[in-house]
Amino acid sequence: MIIERKEDFKQVKDLLRVFPVAAILGPRQVGKTTLAREFGADEFFDFENPQDAAVFAEPLLGMERLKGLVVFDEIQRVPDIFPVLRHVVDKRKDVRFLILGSASRDLLQQSSESLAGRIGYHELGGFGIGDVGAKNWQRLWLRGGLPPAYLARNDADAGLWREQYIRTFLERDIPQLGITIPAATLRRFWLMLCHYHGQVMNYAEFATSFGVSDATVRRYLDILAGTFMVRILQPWHGNIAKRLVKRPKIYLRDSGLLHSLISVGTERELSTHSKLGASWEGFALENVCRAVGKEEMFFWATHSGAEVDLFWQEGGKNWAVEFKYADAPEMTRSMHSALADLDLAHLWVVYPGERTYSLAPRVTALPIASIGAKWKYNFL
Repeated sequence: MIIERKEDFKQVKDLLRVFPVAAILGPRQVGKTTLAREFGADEFFDFENPQDAAVFAEPLLGMERLKGLVVFDEIQRVPDIFPVLRHVVDKRKDVRFLILGSASRDLLQQSSESLAGRIGYHELGGFGIGDVGAKNWQRLWLRGGLPPAYLARNDADAGLWREQYIRTFLERDIPQLGITIPAATLRRFWLMLCHYHGQVMNYAEFATSFGVSDATVRRYLDILAGTFMVRILQPWHGNIAKRLVKRPKIYLRDSGLLHSLISVGTERELSTHSKLGASWEGFALENVCRAVGKEEMFFWATHSGAEVDLFWQEGGKNWAVEFKYADAPEMTRSMHSALADLDLAHLWVVYPGERTYSLAPRVTALPIASIGAKWKYNFL
């Protein structure tokens, strides 16, 4: 099965048209290299290959002969190359660079410092509903969006692959970023984090349970967020007349990895698991975030109990999404509060059903299958 990622290709192509350097960032095995090869680069270097890395032992000398489009894969392995990239793109107009990395721009600080104004970023996640098709969303939810897991022959093979992926991530990928945390410690932290999936993070409570300081919890969490494993969803503080929740919510970004960590491998096991609703919320939230395509996304909650799962601003208006694992969601007091307090232009209630219908003025129940790559254009 071949799954084309036309929307991602278009967005990276636009970056290459505007910037001399474009970056595709995302977790390992998500398809960055496959996407990059579609651009027909003149040169392709993988810095996990010792021979390719040796070419740039002296970065400036290694770049002198390069022309056209050049791809650097696993760029986080050679952080010293960023100042040289700036020099080359400022001096020459006959070369462009497409760089691939398995760490976020925050962990690649050299790029933002050395290439400011010269680089555009595209985050490539796992497959989304827009990639695999609406009819396949349940398989995507169970297995997750990492291509080898989603495309595996069966659920058992998908689970086996994910287990090895987690092990490799902890034992190899994290140390390669210069982070010296024992794999067993970080795995235990990750497992504990599963219980907070979809919940407001209580750092003090978590630190006490884990036996470390608040600062250590925040550091470990930043590592998992910076490697695209965890989404830290910040609260919206626009309404100062209410007592608002000020701590972030935590989500494991790939539903398949969450399921492996909580020992769920089949649809039957998922349907009876205590984290079913939270898993659904995280899966749906990731697909909506991908479709909307904005970096700044929030949740909103008051101490009196009113809340909305996802909130953002665009076109001078406020928009929100609530996620309900229910056959036929209905209006709630919390939704009424969100509409009024946030002055929402529209609120969608995403659920696993098949019918789109109005719940109230400016409120629509929307099937998860409707959340594709083009959904974001429907609300403006």
